[in-house]
Amino acid sequence: MNLIPHIPVLLEPVIQHLKPQGGVFIDGTFGAGGYTRAILLAHPKSKVIAFDRDPSVDVYVKKVKDEFGARFNFIQDCFSNMALHIHKPVDGIVLDIGVSSMQIDQPTRGFSLRFDGPLDMRMGNTGPTAAEIIQSLPEKKLAELLFKYGEEKCSRRIAHALKKKLPQTTLQMAEVIHAVMPRPKDGSDSATRSFQALRIFVNDELGELERTLAASVSLLKPQGRLVVVSFHSLEDRIVKDFLNQNSEKSGHVNKYAKTKQAEGAFRILTKKPVTAGEDELKNNPRAHSAKLRAAIRTESTP
Repeated sequence: MNLIPHIPVLLEPVIQHLKPQGGVFIDGTFGAGGYTRAILLAHPKSKVIAFDRDPSVDVYVKKVKDEFGARFNFIQDCFSNMALHIHKPVDGIVLDIGVSSMQIDQPTRGFSLRFDGPLDMRMGNTGPTAAEIIQSLPEKKLAELLFKYGEEKCSRRIAHALKKKLPQTTLQMAEVIHAVMPRPKDGSDSATRSFQALRIFVNDELGELERTLAASVSLLKPQGRLVVVSFHSLEDRIVKDFLNQNSEKSGHVNKYAKTKQAEGAFRILTKKPVTAGEDELKNNPRAHSAKLRAAIRTESTP
């Protein structure tokens, strides 16, 4: 099987918004080390502390360590736990939310519809698998999961079919869904949303993102930069809402109170999300759904 190499998405705009000019940066989603290497190459005095819960990234960790030595430090843990490991404010944080190409292309991980493998979907090696979630959840709760995290309109029908068959492999799950769902007119796979929903739930991906965004307020120095690349509407909405709720206000004077509005924790750099250009889309299909949002930490303490 020829595995597709992992190409970091929106790498150029990530570095443009992160502006590594020395200092310490957190790569919360190390993967194959694409962002980490770019940060370290951008300035000889930059350092990176990288996180990943996936033990299979060890081979890439070794390569970066061999190349950059003490400028690079890796911690195997969820990125939402970064505040437990880092006790001094940093100059920047970058997150690439979602599943990596390496995970998708390994059948044993159970992420992909393209290969048959155990219905696992765990990014780490702890917690229940997707198959165990299907088996243990009541049908109503399973339907709610599919609707909430996959935005699947036929969640009840699919949940009923899954509870009846209790699939143990990826292709078994896909077959169950295909049997009760018509193929979409756009040629997409009718099982995609359900796979996405289970993956998000198994790995608590939205909770991970929310906790990390909250932690970024205290982790970043004033003028430190936060850059987040997301891949579907649920993630992007969380990032957008967080930045809007924690951004500096307009600063106009209230004509009644004669006082300025309070300054927020961030100044937003991206009024609209940055997306991939034509050249990147040709070379990296994963970039089609990618959206980048960035902000600078202000001097204020909310």
